[in-house]
Amino acid sequence: MTHAAMLRPTLLALLIAGAGNVSAYELYADDDTHLNANLEATFGIFHSQENYAPSGRLSEGSSSWREGYVKYGLSFDQGLAGAGTTYGAFGLLSSGTWGDGDAAGFSDGSERTTKIEDASLGWRSAGLFSALGEDGVDLSFGRQNIVVGDGFLIDGDALNLGKGVADGEFNRGGAYYLAARKNFDETAVLRLGGKEGWRSDLMWLKSDNRAQAKSELYVGTLEHVAKEVTVGLTYIDVTDIDEQYASPLQLDRRDMKTYSLRATGNAGVENLFLSGEYAEQDKRHVDNEDAWYLEAGWTFKDVAWTPGISYRYSRFSENYDTLFYGFSRGYGTWFQGEVAGNYAGPFNSNSKIQQLTFKVSPLENLNLGAMLFDFKTLDKDLGNTDGQELDLYAEWGVTQNLMVMPLIGLYQPDKSAEQGGTQLGNNDTNLYSQVVFSFMY
Repeated sequence: MTHAAMLRPTLLALLIAGAGNVSAYELYADDDTHLNANLEATFGIFHSQENYAPSGRLSEGSSSWREGYVKYGLSFDQGLAGAGTTYGAFGLLSSGTWGDGDAAGFSDGSERTTKIEDASLGWRSAGLFSALGEDGVDLSFGRQNIVVGDGFLIDGDALNLGKGVADGEFNRGGAYYLAARKNFDETAVLRLGGKEGWRSDLMWLKSDNRAQAKSELYVGTLEHVAKEVTVGLTYIDVTDIDEQYASPLQLDRRDMKTYSLRATGNAGVENLFLSGEYAEQDKRHVDNEDAWYLEAGWTFKDVAWTPGISYRYSRFSENYDTLFYGFSRGYGTWFQGEVAGNYAGPFNSNSKIQQLTFKVSPLENLNLGAMLFDFKTLDKDLGNTDGQELDLYAEWGVTQNLMVMPLIGLYQPDKSAEQGGTQLGNNDTNLYSQVVFSFMY
């Protein structure tokens, strides 16, 4: 794996969010059998000059904290003499938060735990069903990560609250920002179709995350994958929640149905990137809600440092349920603004957001980026999260296995918490800083 390959946005997302194993140590291999040891370790140092109100626990001031996790385990695949391939993974994850806890007060710095993270088995069809393509049938069960599209609706079960809210009832053991735990507790997944043309997913997912009200849901997708554009339909039916852990918004999640149409690609133009999705939610007791975004980007591949620029407009209705959105394409998806998206809000609800991103690659193993956000609240009676944020970051591939990612953020809210916003004590510009070290083997 080259340094250049390490710096693709999707791989940055893997390194931080742990959506899959980038590499592994091969313990045993022959023509039909592979047994690997997997190791993933991420550690971050964070400081925010201002605190925020969402947990109700903090007061005016600053927060400094550290987060980390180590995920370790085994994975295998075994050929079945012309009858496809079976595969599986088992792994533990140890995580913790130290110091003050995060700037929104979701963690208090005392979180520590070790739990099973991976526990899954699956079967792929290889060439058994030629009409569906290579591995055109893929059936898997157990505790595993699930991503739909670019994570606008589902990107793992990665909300990792700590002991800072509800007397610790929602605690998952630390690493709130790093989202250490992201696997759904129980899954049954059938994937049909190869890597091109028509394909579909049928899934049953069960969360054990109290912050997600331990939701149970069925998911169906239908996609057409082509070089120029991938178009997809998604259907999500939340069949059950645990009401004792549900927020007022999540109480309307039971029997909620979400429909979405999405597309991404370059429309046949090499340097172009286009993406968009529209989602509508049918709820039992309230009006339908919706969310959508449109994004366009251009990479100047023949210019020194290969600069790229992109613009996105997204809108989330007043009581839109964000479900399980995540970090699929790197910074800004779908935690929009490192301060706003993680601590201050909006948390992809009751808002319209504009995002302008600029990236350059001065070295093969170094990316530099800047993101500018503008946040506008739709219904200010529900709270005012108007503001602007500028984030400057670097992605440095120190080695093939180690990435260092420093970031500086400037967040300017329009209102303080006392004026209906979320920043405690004032609406001064917050200087936020973090550096994340991520290692995979």
